Amino acid sequence: MIGAGPSRAVLRDMARAGLAAVFLAWLLAASIGPALADSPSPSPGPDTGGDTRTSGQGPGLVGSPLYAIGGVLVVALISIGITLVYLRATPAGAASTDDSEPS
Repeated sequence: MIGAGPSRAVLRDMARAGLAAVFLAWLLAASIGPALADSPSPSPGPDTGGDTRTSGQGPGLVGSPLYAIGGVLVVALISIGITLVYLRATPAGAASTDDSEPS
């Protein structure tokens, strides 16, 4: 079918060009947007009497640090246990796929 319209390669190139143009427009819009926002001040506003997160002392520890450390240790022990179970369940020769060593 000669003269039936643009070929697939031309359509594919046009689609790529359109996608690139949309992506560049999105990048431009994303880079302009945050520049227009007002930067917040590090000090508390004039309406408040100070930092409401503490009772007049320094920031100190926020949250439960011992709970967080315990959670990290639990996740570490679980991952070690799963690794050991996996290593025990697989045959010793299955882990090595290097055929260069003599048997």
